[in-house]
Amino acid sequence: MTNNLANLPRFPAVNLHQWWQFWRVAVPYWRSSERWGAIGLLGLLLGLSLMSALLLVLVSLFLGEVTSALAAQDPERFSQALLTFGVVIVLGVPLLSLKTYVQAKLSLYWRRWLTYYFLNRYLDNQLFYQISVNSDVDNPDQRISEDIKTFTQQSLFFATLLFDSTLQIIAFAGVLWSISKLLMISLLLYTVVGTLITTVVFGQALIGINFEQLKREADFRFNLVRVRENAEAIAFYQGQDQESEQVWQRFLSAFRNFSYLIRWQLGLNFFQNGYQYITFLLPALILSPAILSGQQEVGVEAQASTAFRIMLLALALVIKQFEQLTTFVASVERLNGLFTQTGSPTARQIETSEADYLALHHLTLYTPDYQTTLIQDLSLTLLPNQSLLITGPSGVGKSSLLRAIAGLWQAGSGQLVRPKLEHMLFLPQRPYMILGSLRQQLLYPHLTHIPDEQLLQVLDQVNLPDLAARFGGLDAANDWDKLLSVGEQQRLAFARLLLTQPRYAILDEATSGLDVENETRLYQQLQAASIAYLSVGHRETLVAYHQFVLRLE
Repeated sequence: MTNNLANLPRFPAVNLHQWWQFWRVAVPYWRSSERWGAIGLLGLLLGLSLMSALLLVLVSLFLGEVTSALAAQDPERFSQALLTFGVVIVLGVPLLSLKTYVQAKLSLYWRRWLTYYFLNRYLDNQLFYQISVNSDVDNPDQRISEDIKTFTQQSLFFATLLFDSTLQIIAFAGVLWSISKLLMISLLLYTVVGTLITTVVFGQALIGINFEQLKREADFRFNLVRVRENAEAIAFYQGQDQESEQVWQRFLSAFRNFSYLIRWQLGLNFFQNGYQYITFLLPALILSPAILSGQQEVGVEAQASTAFRIMLLALALVIKQFEQLTTFVASVERLNGLFTQTGSPTARQIETSEADYLALHHLTLYTPDYQTTLIQDLSLTLLPNQSLLITGPSGVGKSSLLRAIAGLWQAGSGQLVRPKLEHMLFLPQRPYMILGSLRQQLLYPHLTHIPDEQLLQVLDQVNLPDLAARFGGLDAANDWDKLLSVGEQQRLAFARLLLTQPRYAILDEATSGLDVENETRLYQQLQAASIAYLSVGHRETLVAYHQFVLRLE
Protein backbone atom coordinates (compact mmCIF):
# COMPACT_ATOMS: atom_id res chain seq x y z
CA MET A 1 0.00 0.00 0.00
CA THR A 2 1.57 3.29 -1.09
CA ASN A 3 0.88 6.43 0.89
CA ASN A 4 0.37 9.66 -0.99
CA LEU A 5 -1.24 13.00 -0.34
CA ALA A 6 -4.23 12.14 -2.48
CA ASN A 7 -5.68 9.70 0.07
CA LEU A 8 -5.24 11.95 3.10
CA PRO A 9 -7.45 14.75 4.45
CA ARG A 10 -6.54 18.05 2.82
CA PHE A 11 -5.90 20.95 5.17
CA PRO A 12 -4.19 24.27 4.55
CA ALA A 13 -1.47 25.01 7.10
CA VAL A 14 -3.64 27.07 9.45
CA ASN A 15 -6.72 28.81 8.05
CA LEU A 16 -9.57 30.92 9.39
CA HIS A 17 -11.85 27.90 9.62
CA GLN A 18 -9.38 26.15 11.94
CA TRP A 19 -9.07 29.29 14.05
CA TRP A 20 -12.86 29.23 14.36
CA GLN A 21 -12.75 25.55 15.37
CA PHE A 22 -10.16 26.35 18.03
CA TRP A 23 -12.30 29.20 19.33
CA ARG A 24 -15.40 26.98 19.61
CA VAL A 25 -13.58 24.38 21.68
CA ALA A 26 -11.52 26.77 23.82
CA VAL A 27 -13.95 29.53 24.80
CA PRO A 28 -16.52 27.61 26.96
CA TYR A 29 -13.96 27.04 29.75
CA TRP A 30 -13.07 30.74 29.92
CA ARG A 31 -16.78 31.60 30.29
CA SER A 32 -17.52 28.90 32.87
CA SER A 33 -17.84 29.17 36.66
CA GLU A 34 -14.12 28.33 36.91
CA ARG A 35 -13.09 31.27 34.75
CA TRP A 36 -11.82 33.56 37.54
CA GLY A 37 -9.47 30.96 38.95
CA ALA A 38 -8.27 30.18 35.42
CA ILE A 39 -7.78 33.87 34.60
CA GLY A 40 -5.81 34.29 37.82
CA LEU A 41 -3.47 31.42 36.94
CA LEU A 42 -3.14 32.74 33.38
CA GLY A 43 -2.24 36.18 34.72
CA LEU A 44 0.39 34.64 36.99
CA LEU A 45 1.77 32.65 34.04
CA LEU A 46 2.04 35.75 31.86
CA GLY A 47 3.68 37.68 34.70
CA LEU A 48 6.30 34.97 35.08
CA SER A 49 6.83 35.06 31.31
CA LEU A 50 7.47 38.82 31.49
CA MET A 51 10.03 38.36 34.26
CA SER A 52 11.69 35.54 32.31
CA ALA A 53 12.00 37.77 29.24
CA LEU A 54 13.65 40.51 31.32
CA LEU A 55 16.10 37.99 32.75
CA LEU A 56 17.01 36.84 29.23
CA VAL A 57 17.89 40.44 28.30
CA LEU A 58 20.09 40.71 31.37
CA VAL A 59 21.77 37.39 30.56
CA SER A 60 22.65 38.57 27.03
CA LEU A 61 24.02 41.87 28.34
CA PHE A 62 26.16 40.29 31.03
CA LEU A 63 27.42 37.56 28.69
CA GLY A 64 28.70 40.36 26.47
CA GLU A 65 30.20 42.10 29.47
CA VAL A 66 32.02 38.91 30.55
CA THR A 67 33.44 38.48 27.04
CA SER A 68 34.55 42.12 26.85
CA ALA A 69 36.20 41.92 30.30
CA LEU A 70 38.18 38.87 29.20
CA ALA A 71 39.22 40.55 25.96
CA ALA A 72 40.31 43.68 27.89
CA GLN A 73 42.13 41.52 30.46
CA ASP A 74 40.37 43.42 33.27
CA PRO A 75 40.07 41.10 36.36
CA GLU A 76 37.94 43.51 38.41
CA ARG A 77 35.46 44.08 35.57
CA PHE A 78 35.32 40.31 34.93
CA SER A 79 34.64 39.49 38.62
CA GLN A 80 31.88 42.09 38.87
CA ALA A 81 30.22 40.86 35.64
CA LEU A 82 30.49 37.24 36.78
CA LEU A 83 28.96 38.02 40.19
CA THR A 84 26.04 39.87 38.61
CA PHE A 85 25.53 37.06 36.12
CA GLY A 86 25.40 34.56 39.02
CA VAL A 87 22.69 36.60 40.77
CA VAL A 88 20.62 36.61 37.57
CA ILE A 89 20.89 32.80 37.33
CA VAL A 90 19.91 32.32 40.99
CA LEU A 91 16.77 34.40 40.41
CA GLY A 92 16.00 32.96 36.99
CA VAL A 93 16.01 29.22 37.75
CA PRO A 94 13.16 29.33 40.35
CA LEU A 95 11.12 31.65 38.13
CA LEU A 96 11.40 29.36 35.11
CA SER A 97 10.55 26.30 37.24
CA LEU A 98 7.50 28.02 38.77
CA LYS A 99 6.37 29.08 35.31
CA THR A 100 6.44 25.46 34.10
CA TYR A 101 4.47 24.35 37.19
CA VAL A 102 1.76 27.01 36.78
CA GLN A 103 1.39 26.17 33.09
CA ALA A 104 0.97 22.44 33.88
CA LYS A 105 -1.52 23.19 36.68
CA LEU A 106 -3.70 25.41 34.49
CA SER A 107 -3.59 22.80 31.72
CA LEU A 108 -4.73 20.14 34.19
CA TYR A 109 -7.69 22.22 35.44
CA TRP A 110 -8.66 23.04 31.87
CA ARG A 111 -8.52 19.37 30.88
CA ARG A 112 -10.69 18.39 33.87
CA TRP A 113 -13.40 20.91 32.97
CA LEU A 114 -13.29 20.21 29.24
CA THR A 115 -13.46 16.43 29.78
CA TYR A 116 -16.53 16.87 32.00
CA TYR A 117 -18.06 19.20 29.40
CA PHE A 118 -17.49 16.81 26.49
CA LEU A 119 -18.62 13.78 28.51
CA ASN A 120 -21.91 15.53 29.27
CA ARG A 121 -22.42 16.38 25.61
CA TYR A 122 -21.44 12.87 24.54
CA LEU A 123 -23.74 11.10 27.01
CA ASP A 124 -26.61 13.59 26.88
CA ASN A 125 -29.72 12.75 24.82
CA GLN A 126 -28.08 9.43 23.85
CA LEU A 127 -25.70 11.19 21.47
CA PHE A 128 -23.18 8.39 22.08
CA TYR A 129 -25.65 5.97 20.48
CA GLN A 130 -26.40 8.23 17.51
CA ILE A 131 -22.67 8.61 16.84
CA SER A 132 -22.15 4.85 17.01
CA VAL A 133 -24.84 4.03 14.43
CA ASN A 134 -25.03 7.04 12.15
CA SER A 135 -21.98 9.31 12.20
CA ASP A 136 -18.64 9.84 10.50
CA VAL A 137 -17.00 10.56 13.86
CA ASP A 138 -14.47 7.80 14.54
CA ASN A 139 -13.21 6.77 17.99
CA PRO A 140 -15.02 9.33 20.19
CA ASP A 141 -13.41 7.69 23.24
CA GLN A 142 -9.94 8.53 21.93
CA ARG A 143 -11.01 12.10 21.17
CA ILE A 144 -12.22 12.61 24.73
CA SER A 145 -9.29 10.89 26.47
CA GLU A 146 -6.33 11.85 24.26
CA ASP A 147 -7.27 14.80 22.06
CA ILE A 148 -8.54 16.90 24.98
CA LYS A 149 -5.24 16.30 26.77
CA THR A 150 -3.29 17.36 23.66
CA PHE A 151 -5.56 20.35 23.14
CA THR A 152 -5.23 21.82 26.64
CA GLN A 153 -1.49 21.19 26.96
CA GLN A 154 -0.62 22.48 23.50
CA SER A 155 -2.97 25.47 23.69
CA LEU A 156 -1.20 26.79 26.78
CA PHE A 157 2.18 25.81 25.41
CA PHE A 158 1.66 27.82 22.22
CA ALA A 159 -0.05 30.71 24.01
CA THR A 160 2.84 31.02 26.46
CA LEU A 161 5.37 30.59 23.69
CA LEU A 162 3.70 33.31 21.60
CA PHE A 163 3.64 35.69 24.57
CA ASP A 164 7.26 34.90 25.41
CA SER A 165 8.23 35.43 21.79
CA THR A 166 6.46 38.79 21.64
CA LEU A 167 8.21 39.98 24.80
CA GLN A 168 11.56 38.78 23.54
CA ILE A 169 11.10 40.55 20.21
CA ILE A 170 10.24 43.79 22.02
CA ALA A 171 13.09 43.40 24.51
CA PHE A 172 15.84 42.46 22.06
CA ALA A 173 14.79 44.55 19.06
CA GLY A 174 16.25 47.68 20.65
CA VAL A 175 19.44 45.86 21.64
CA LEU A 176 19.96 44.44 18.15
CA TRP A 177 19.03 47.68 16.37
CA SER A 178 21.53 49.65 18.49
CA ILE A 179 24.29 47.18 17.60
CA SER A 180 23.62 46.84 13.85
CA LYS A 181 20.70 47.97 11.71
CA LEU A 182 21.88 45.68 8.91
CA LEU A 183 21.79 42.70 11.27
CA MET A 184 18.22 43.55 12.29
CA ILE A 185 17.03 43.83 8.68
CA SER A 186 18.80 40.56 7.77
CA LEU A 187 17.04 38.82 10.67
CA LEU A 188 13.58 39.93 9.51
CA LEU A 189 14.16 38.85 5.92
CA TYR A 190 15.65 35.52 7.02
CA THR A 191 12.63 34.79 9.22
CA VAL A 192 10.02 35.69 6.60
CA VAL A 193 11.63 33.49 3.95
CA GLY A 194 12.00 30.53 6.36
CA THR A 195 8.38 30.76 7.57
CA LEU A 196 7.02 30.87 4.03
CA ILE A 197 9.02 27.82 2.98
CA THR A 198 7.89 25.87 6.06
CA THR A 199 4.17 26.60 5.76
CA VAL A 200 3.93 26.27 1.97
CA VAL A 201 6.12 23.19 1.49
CA PHE A 202 5.40 21.21 4.68
CA GLY A 203 2.16 22.66 6.06
CA GLN A 204 -0.65 20.98 4.15
CA ALA A 205 1.04 17.58 4.08
CA LEU A 206 1.98 17.26 7.76
CA ILE A 207 -1.37 18.38 9.18
CA GLY A 208 -3.23 15.86 7.01
CA ILE A 209 -0.82 13.04 7.83
CA ASN A 210 -1.00 13.74 11.58
CA PHE A 211 -4.80 13.76 11.43
CA GLU A 212 -4.76 10.36 9.74
CA GLN A 213 -2.20 9.00 12.22
CA LEU A 214 -4.42 9.84 15.20
CA LYS A 215 -7.29 7.97 13.54
CA ARG A 216 -5.26 4.88 12.62
CA GLU A 217 -3.67 4.60 16.07
CA ALA A 218 -7.13 4.78 17.64
CA ASP A 219 -8.44 2.09 15.27
CA PHE A 220 -5.55 -0.21 16.21
CA ARG A 221 -6.16 0.31 19.93
CA PHE A 222 -9.92 -0.26 19.49
CA ASN A 223 -9.29 -3.60 17.75
CA LEU A 224 -7.17 -4.79 20.67
CA VAL A 225 -9.93 -3.81 23.10
CA ARG A 226 -12.45 -5.74 20.99
CA VAL A 227 -10.34 -8.89 21.29
CA ARG A 228 -10.19 -8.53 25.08
CA GLU A 229 -13.92 -7.89 25.41
CA ASN A 230 -14.88 -10.85 23.19
CA ALA A 231 -12.14 -13.25 24.23
CA GLU A 232 -14.45 -16.16 25.04
CA ALA A 233 -16.46 -15.94 21.81
CA ILE A 234 -13.26 -15.75 19.75
CA ALA A 235 -11.84 -18.76 21.62
CA PHE A 236 -15.00 -20.80 20.99
CA TYR A 237 -14.84 -19.98 17.28
CA GLN A 238 -11.10 -20.66 17.18
CA GLY A 239 -10.95 -17.28 15.48
CA GLN A 240 -7.55 -16.19 16.75
CA ASP A 241 -5.93 -16.41 13.31
CA GLN A 242 -8.44 -14.06 11.72
CA GLU A 243 -8.34 -11.71 14.71
CA SER A 244 -4.57 -11.68 14.56
CA GLU A 245 -4.70 -10.80 10.87
CA GLN A 246 -7.23 -8.00 11.45
CA VAL A 247 -5.28 -6.48 14.35
CA TRP A 248 -2.03 -6.78 12.40
CA GLN A 249 -3.56 -5.04 9.38
CA ARG A 250 -4.71 -2.17 11.61
CA PHE A 251 -1.19 -1.90 12.99
CA LEU A 252 0.33 -2.00 9.50
CA SER A 253 -2.02 0.78 8.44
CA ALA A 254 -0.74 2.95 11.32
CA PHE A 255 2.83 1.82 10.60
CA ARG A 256 2.68 2.78 6.92
CA ASN A 257 1.20 6.18 7.70
CA PHE A 258 3.82 6.81 10.37
CA SER A 259 6.57 5.81 7.93
CA TYR A 260 5.17 8.38 5.55
CA LEU A 261 5.04 10.90 8.41
CA ILE A 262 8.69 10.46 9.38
CA ARG A 263 9.77 10.92 5.75
CA TRP A 264 8.13 14.33 5.77
CA GLN A 265 9.60 15.00 9.23
CA LEU A 266 13.03 14.17 7.82
CA GLY A 267 12.62 16.83 5.15
CA LEU A 268 11.38 19.30 7.75
CA ASN A 269 14.33 18.50 10.06
CA PHE A 270 16.81 19.00 7.20
CA PHE A 271 15.38 22.44 6.61
CA GLN A 272 15.11 23.34 10.34
CA ASN A 273 18.67 22.26 11.16
CA GLY A 274 20.18 24.00 8.15
CA TYR A 275 18.13 27.08 8.95
CA GLN A 276 19.37 27.07 12.56
CA TYR A 277 23.08 26.43 11.95
CA ILE A 278 23.42 29.33 9.54
CA THR A 279 22.41 31.65 12.40
CA PHE A 280 25.55 30.75 14.37
CA LEU A 281 27.73 32.36 11.70
CA LEU A 282 25.52 35.14 10.31
CA PRO A 283 25.96 37.72 13.17
CA ALA A 284 29.76 37.27 13.13
CA LEU A 285 29.89 37.75 9.35
CA ILE A 286 27.85 40.96 9.46
CA LEU A 287 29.66 42.44 12.49
CA SER A 288 33.20 41.32 11.57
CA PRO A 289 34.16 44.48 9.64
CA ALA A 290 33.32 46.77 12.58
CA ILE A 291 35.01 44.49 15.15
CA LEU A 292 38.15 43.93 13.06
CA SER A 293 38.48 47.67 12.48
CA GLY A 294 38.22 48.35 16.23
CA GLN A 295 34.94 50.29 16.01
CA GLN A 296 33.20 47.77 18.32
CA GLU A 297 34.37 45.53 21.16
CA VAL A 298 34.55 41.74 20.83
CA GLY A 299 31.83 41.40 23.48
CA VAL A 300 29.37 43.12 21.17
CA GLU A 301 29.43 40.03 18.96
CA ALA A 302 28.43 37.85 21.91
CA GLN A 303 25.58 40.24 22.78
CA ALA A 304 24.47 40.39 19.16
CA SER A 305 24.64 36.61 18.68
CA THR A 306 22.54 36.00 21.81
CA ALA A 307 20.01 38.68 20.84
CA PHE A 308 19.93 37.45 17.22
CA ARG A 309 19.28 33.82 18.15
CA ILE A 310 16.63 34.69 20.74
CA MET A 311 14.83 37.00 18.33
CA LEU A 312 15.13 34.44 15.57
CA LEU A 313 13.52 31.78 17.76
CA ALA A 314 10.76 34.26 18.62
CA LEU A 315 10.13 35.31 15.03
CA ALA A 316 10.54 31.82 13.59
CA LEU A 317 8.00 30.29 15.98
CA VAL A 318 6.19 28.45 13.17
CA ILE A 319 9.43 26.95 11.86
CA LYS A 320 10.70 25.61 15.21
CA GLN A 321 7.38 24.33 16.52
CA PHE A 322 5.84 23.27 13.24
CA GLU A 323 5.76 19.55 13.99
CA GLN A 324 3.91 20.09 17.29
CA LEU A 325 1.67 22.65 15.62
CA THR A 326 0.51 20.14 13.00
CA THR A 327 -0.41 17.59 15.70
CA PHE A 328 -2.22 20.31 17.63
CA VAL A 329 -4.25 21.44 14.60
CA ALA A 330 -5.22 17.82 13.90
CA SER A 331 -6.47 17.38 17.50
CA VAL A 332 -8.50 20.62 17.22
CA GLU A 333 -10.09 19.27 14.03
CA ARG A 334 -11.03 16.00 15.74
CA LEU A 335 -12.44 17.69 18.86
CA ASN A 336 -14.48 20.09 16.77
CA GLY A 337 -15.91 17.10 14.87
CA LEU A 338 -17.19 15.70 18.16
CA PHE A 339 -18.23 19.15 19.41
CA THR A 340 -20.51 19.79 16.44
CA GLN A 341 -22.40 16.49 16.68
CA THR A 342 -26.02 16.99 17.69
CA GLY A 343 -27.58 13.61 16.95
CA SER A 344 -30.54 15.31 15.28
CA PRO A 345 -31.68 13.81 11.97
CA THR A 346 -31.84 16.15 9.03
CA ALA A 347 -34.73 14.30 7.33
CA ARG A 348 -38.26 13.75 8.61
CA GLN A 349 -38.63 11.94 11.91
CA ILE A 350 -41.24 10.35 14.13
CA GLU A 351 -43.27 12.78 16.23
CA THR A 352 -43.04 11.96 19.94
CA SER A 353 -45.34 13.06 22.74
CA GLU A 354 -45.75 12.05 26.38
CA ALA A 355 -48.75 10.43 28.10
CA ASP A 356 -49.44 7.76 30.73
CA TYR A 357 -49.89 5.05 28.09
CA LEU A 358 -48.03 3.69 25.04
CA ALA A 359 -49.43 4.09 21.51
CA LEU A 360 -48.29 4.18 17.88
CA HIS A 361 -50.31 6.10 15.28
CA HIS A 362 -49.62 5.31 11.61
CA LEU A 363 -45.96 4.68 12.39
CA THR A 364 -43.57 4.12 9.49
CA LEU A 365 -40.00 3.24 10.48
CA TYR A 366 -36.85 3.44 8.38
CA THR A 367 -33.27 2.44 9.05
CA PRO A 368 -31.18 5.40 10.37
CA ASP A 369 -29.82 6.07 6.86
CA TYR A 370 -33.40 6.27 5.51
CA GLN A 371 -32.57 3.66 2.84
CA THR A 372 -34.85 0.78 3.97
CA THR A 373 -38.45 0.74 5.18
CA LEU A 374 -38.80 -1.63 8.15
CA ILE A 375 -42.39 -1.04 9.33
CA GLN A 376 -45.16 0.77 7.51
CA ASP A 377 -48.34 2.41 8.83
CA LEU A 378 -48.50 0.56 12.17
CA SER A 379 -50.99 1.61 14.84
CA LEU A 380 -51.46 0.08 18.29
CA THR A 381 -52.22 1.05 21.88
CA LEU A 382 -50.94 -0.58 25.07
CA LEU A 383 -52.67 0.69 28.21
CA PRO A 384 -51.34 0.39 31.78
CA ASN A 385 -51.53 -3.19 33.16
CA GLN A 386 -51.79 -4.61 29.62
CA SER A 387 -49.20 -6.80 27.87
CA LEU A 388 -48.26 -7.32 24.21
CA LEU A 389 -46.07 -9.89 22.47
CA ILE A 390 -44.46 -8.99 19.13
CA THR A 391 -43.41 -11.97 17.01
CA GLY A 392 -42.24 -12.57 13.46
CA PRO A 393 -39.28 -13.86 11.49
CA SER A 394 -35.77 -12.52 12.06
CA GLY A 395 -35.00 -9.27 10.28
CA VAL A 396 -38.60 -8.12 10.05
CA GLY A 397 -38.00 -5.09 12.33
CA LYS A 398 -39.10 -6.25 15.81
CA SER A 399 -36.03 -4.97 17.70
CA SER A 400 -35.97 -1.87 15.50
CA LEU A 401 -39.50 -1.06 16.66
CA LEU A 402 -38.27 -1.17 20.27
CA ARG A 403 -35.42 1.16 19.35
CA ALA A 404 -37.99 3.60 17.96
CA ILE A 405 -40.06 3.38 21.16
CA ALA A 406 -36.90 4.12 23.17
CA GLY A 407 -36.14 7.13 20.97
CA LEU A 408 -32.91 5.61 19.64
CA TRP A 409 -34.19 5.49 16.06
CA GLN A 410 -36.20 8.48 14.88
CA ALA A 411 -36.07 7.99 11.12
CA GLY A 412 -39.65 7.65 9.92
CA SER A 413 -43.07 9.23 10.13
CA GLY A 414 -46.20 8.98 12.23
CA GLN A 415 -46.66 9.55 15.94
CA LEU A 416 -45.30 7.83 19.04
CA VAL A 417 -47.04 8.37 22.38
CA ARG A 418 -45.24 7.06 25.47
CA PRO A 419 -44.63 7.75 29.15
CA LYS A 420 -41.49 9.65 30.14
CA LEU A 421 -38.44 7.48 29.58
CA GLU A 422 -37.68 7.45 33.33
CA HIS A 423 -40.99 5.57 33.76
CA MET A 424 -39.92 2.89 31.27
CA LEU A 425 -37.24 0.19 31.48
CA PHE A 426 -35.76 -1.63 28.48
CA LEU A 427 -34.25 -5.11 28.80
CA PRO A 428 -32.11 -6.09 25.79
CA GLN A 429 -31.35 -9.70 24.91
CA ARG A 430 -27.77 -9.32 26.15
CA PRO A 431 -27.99 -7.47 29.48
CA TYR A 432 -25.46 -4.76 30.17
CA MET A 433 -23.19 -5.61 33.11
CA ILE A 434 -21.50 -2.52 34.51
CA LEU A 435 -18.07 -2.47 36.13
CA GLY A 436 -18.94 -2.44 39.82
CA SER A 437 -20.44 -4.31 42.74
CA LEU A 438 -23.45 -6.61 42.77
CA ARG A 439 -25.40 -3.86 44.53
CA GLN A 440 -24.62 -1.46 41.67
CA GLN A 441 -25.68 -4.11 39.16
CA LEU A 442 -29.05 -4.46 40.83
CA LEU A 443 -29.69 -0.72 41.16
CA TYR A 444 -28.49 0.20 37.65
CA PRO A 445 -29.27 2.66 36.10
CA HIS A 446 -30.42 4.43 39.27
CA LEU A 447 -28.44 5.51 42.33
CA THR A 448 -31.18 5.09 44.96
CA HIS A 449 -30.57 3.31 48.27
CA ILE A 450 -32.47 0.06 48.85
CA PRO A 451 -32.03 -2.06 52.01
CA ASP A 452 -29.94 -5.23 51.72
CA GLU A 453 -32.88 -7.40 52.74
CA GLN A 454 -34.95 -6.19 49.80
CA LEU A 455 -32.08 -6.75 47.35
CA LEU A 456 -31.56 -10.31 48.59
CA GLN A 457 -35.30 -10.97 48.45
CA VAL A 458 -35.46 -9.89 44.79
CA LEU A 459 -32.48 -12.12 43.94
CA ASP A 460 -34.45 -15.01 45.43
CA GLN A 461 -37.50 -14.06 43.35
CA VAL A 462 -35.49 -14.39 40.10
CA ASN A 463 -33.96 -17.70 41.23
CA LEU A 464 -30.52 -16.34 42.14
CA PRO A 465 -30.72 -16.95 45.91
CA ASP A 466 -27.02 -17.68 46.47
CA LEU A 467 -25.52 -15.15 44.04
CA ALA A 468 -24.38 -12.68 46.71
CA ALA A 469 -22.93 -15.42 48.92
CA ARG A 470 -21.04 -17.03 46.02
CA PHE A 471 -19.18 -13.87 45.06
CA GLY A 472 -18.43 -12.14 48.34
CA GLY A 473 -21.59 -10.19 49.16
CA LEU A 474 -23.52 -7.31 47.68
CA ASP A 475 -20.54 -4.94 47.71
CA ALA A 476 -18.06 -7.27 46.02
CA ALA A 477 -16.85 -5.85 42.71
CA ASN A 478 -16.29 -8.41 39.96
CA ASP A 479 -16.22 -8.76 36.21
CA TRP A 480 -19.84 -9.90 36.11
CA ASP A 481 -19.95 -10.16 32.33
CA LYS A 482 -17.46 -13.04 32.53
CA LEU A 483 -18.53 -14.60 35.83
CA LEU A 484 -22.23 -15.00 35.00
CA SER A 485 -23.82 -17.02 32.24
CA VAL A 486 -26.21 -15.33 29.82
CA GLY A 487 -29.13 -16.89 31.66
CA GLU A 488 -27.88 -15.56 35.01
CA GLN A 489 -27.37 -12.13 33.49
CA GLN A 490 -30.94 -12.15 32.16
CA ARG A 491 -32.28 -13.09 35.58
CA LEU A 492 -30.20 -10.31 37.13
CA ALA A 493 -31.72 -7.88 34.60
CA PHE A 494 -35.21 -8.99 35.71
CA ALA A 495 -34.16 -8.28 39.29
CA ARG A 496 -33.38 -4.70 38.21
CA LEU A 497 -36.84 -4.54 36.66
CA LEU A 498 -38.58 -5.70 39.83
CA LEU A 499 -36.59 -3.22 41.94
CA THR A 500 -37.18 -0.29 39.59
CA GLN A 501 -40.95 -0.90 39.23
CA PRO A 502 -41.39 1.14 36.02
CA ARG A 503 -44.81 1.77 34.51
CA TYR A 504 -43.78 -0.01 31.31
CA ALA A 505 -41.20 -2.71 30.64
CA ILE A 506 -39.89 -3.32 27.12
CA LEU A 507 -38.34 -6.79 26.75
CA ASP A 508 -36.28 -7.75 23.69
CA GLU A 509 -35.71 -11.54 23.79
CA ALA A 510 -35.09 -10.96 27.50
CA THR A 511 -35.57 -14.65 28.42
CA SER A 512 -33.90 -16.28 25.41
CA GLY A 513 -31.09 -17.71 27.56
CA LEU A 514 -33.44 -19.31 30.12
CA ASP A 515 -35.20 -22.63 30.34
CA VAL A 516 -39.00 -22.71 30.29
CA GLU A 517 -39.24 -23.07 34.07
CA ASN A 518 -37.19 -19.94 34.79
CA GLU A 519 -38.98 -18.05 32.01
CA THR A 520 -42.34 -18.89 33.57
CA ARG A 521 -41.12 -17.80 37.00
CA LEU A 522 -39.92 -14.42 35.75
CA TYR A 523 -43.08 -13.59 33.79
CA GLN A 524 -45.21 -14.57 36.78
CA GLN A 525 -43.21 -12.14 38.92
CA LEU A 526 -43.71 -9.48 36.25
CA GLN A 527 -47.47 -10.06 36.15
CA ALA A 528 -47.67 -9.92 39.95
CA ALA A 529 -45.90 -6.53 39.92
CA SER A 530 -48.72 -5.00 37.81
CA ILE A 531 -46.29 -3.58 35.27
CA ALA A 532 -47.41 -3.08 31.67
CA TYR A 533 -44.98 -4.82 29.35
CA LEU A 534 -44.18 -5.34 25.70
CA SER A 535 -42.11 -8.36 24.70
CA VAL A 536 -40.29 -9.37 21.54
CA GLY A 537 -39.67 -13.11 21.17
CA HIS A 538 -39.89 -16.24 19.05
CA ARG A 539 -40.95 -18.87 21.59
CA GLU A 540 -44.55 -19.99 21.42
CA THR A 541 -44.50 -20.40 25.21
CA LEU A 542 -44.44 -16.59 25.56
CA VAL A 543 -47.99 -16.29 24.20
CA ALA A 544 -49.39 -17.56 27.49
CA TYR A 545 -48.03 -14.53 29.41
CA HIS A 546 -49.41 -11.82 27.11
CA GLN A 547 -52.91 -10.48 26.51
CA PHE A 548 -52.26 -9.44 22.91
CA VAL A 549 -50.02 -10.67 20.09
CA LEU A 550 -48.72 -8.63 17.14
CA ARG A 551 -47.27 -10.72 14.30
CA LEU A 552 -45.03 -8.81 11.90
CA GLU A 553 -44.77 -10.29 8.39
